[in-house]
Amino acid sequence: MQDLETVSSGQQQRAMWLSTFAFTVCFAVWTIFSIIGIQIKQQLGLNETQFGLLVATPILTGSLSRVFLGVWTEQYGGRIVFTLVMLASAGATWLLTHATTYPGFLLAALGIGVAGGSFAVGVAYVSKWFPAEKQGTVLGIFGAGNVGAAVTTVLEPMVMVAYGWHMVAKVWALGLAVVALVFFFTAPDYPGLARRRAEGIKPVPFREQMAPLKNLQVWRFSLYYFFVFGAFVALALWLPRYLTGAYGLDIKTAGLIAACYSIPVSLLRIVGGWLSDRIGARRVMYWTFGVSVACTFLLSYPTTTYVVTGVKGPIEFTLAMGVVPFSALVFVLGLFMPMGMAAVYKHIPTYYPNNVGAVGGVVGMIGGLGGFFLPIAFGALNDLIGVWTSCFMLLFMLAATALTWMHFTIRRMERRHFPQIGRETDLPEMMMAGRRP
Repeated sequence: MQDLETVSSGQQQRAMWLSTFAFTVCFAVWTIFSIIGIQIKQQLGLNETQFGLLVATPILTGSLSRVFLGVWTEQYGGRIVFTLVMLASAGATWLLTHATTYPGFLLAALGIGVAGGSFAVGVAYVSKWFPAEKQGTVLGIFGAGNVGAAVTTVLEPMVMVAYGWHMVAKVWALGLAVVALVFFFTAPDYPGLARRRAEGIKPVPFREQMAPLKNLQVWRFSLYYFFVFGAFVALALWLPRYLTGAYGLDIKTAGLIAACYSIPVSLLRIVGGWLSDRIGARRVMYWTFGVSVACTFLLSYPTTTYVVTGVKGPIEFTLAMGVVPFSALVFVLGLFMPMGMAAVYKHIPTYYPNNVGAVGGVVGMIGGLGGFFLPIAFGALNDLIGVWTSCFMLLFMLAATALTWMHFTIRRMERRHFPQIGRETDLPEMMMAGRRP
């Protein structure tokens, strides 16, 4: 807080908006295979499981790197770490154009995935610039960089159809490299970092940074993020394939519908952060999981033909969801998931103000692993049981599990601290507008 007294509003805004823009470009690169992967699948003759692994591989690197990148940001500063992350990913994206075999594509995808680690860097960097009562809104704005997935699904098909997927990789790589240089030369270093260097204060050791991970609470937050973020990324990657396969749409139309799912994340993550500051992150999480359970349940019902024995003989009818109601339900799901993302990260600086990099990195890592494992699971389920809606069956089980765990944990905390129903609590997870209820 003492360091914040020396920070100007202009520096705060510059740090926040530059980080948000950089994260948007990183996210666009991170999800590059959602479109070009379809053409690569045809080129290499991949099955559904192999395709799922290809589009998910960048998510693996981006997820696993978040822990270390979050800690390094706490130690060495966000400006240098963010820049190095972008340059490394830009190089890997350019090298993608030289891949010719499936293992070669997977290797390049691992390098591209470093872009996803930028989230942990940005959370640790941006949160340092603002007081606790504003961090929900600020981190919501930064997290709106998830709209990069929509940038990819809208622009990538146009470039790919006109010039081929190699040009997509080159344009995305050059764009990320330029943003890296702009960020390095214009983003400010947090004053606390300069003070630590001037006073010769050593960074907090890695072991101390990771100490909060002993708490089960951190892993509960991670499960929340596994769904709200991991499933969001997985669907952003999977929807073009789902729509072209289940409904026979062309790639441009499928990309446009997938973009309609992804675009609201930018605004709604900001709204989720603001609501978390105003009415409490717990309430936002209840709405998120409740709506998600309802939507995924409806989306999971497969096209089914029934034959009923009638008075005059068999009566046959079919229950099926058309592309319009499907798109509408996916759109609703895409409205609430980003609000849940912001609510999860509202908790972290509240509970762990001195370990935002480590805790935020682990939560982000688990969420990102959802984006890695779920597309693979989607493809495997298609190969194993042959039902397109099996992906939503899996998401329904995840959402229901998270909602159940959250509800019973909160009830237990309420009974432990205030056994009388209706008594107000002082738990950060139950913060209300401007006060602790």
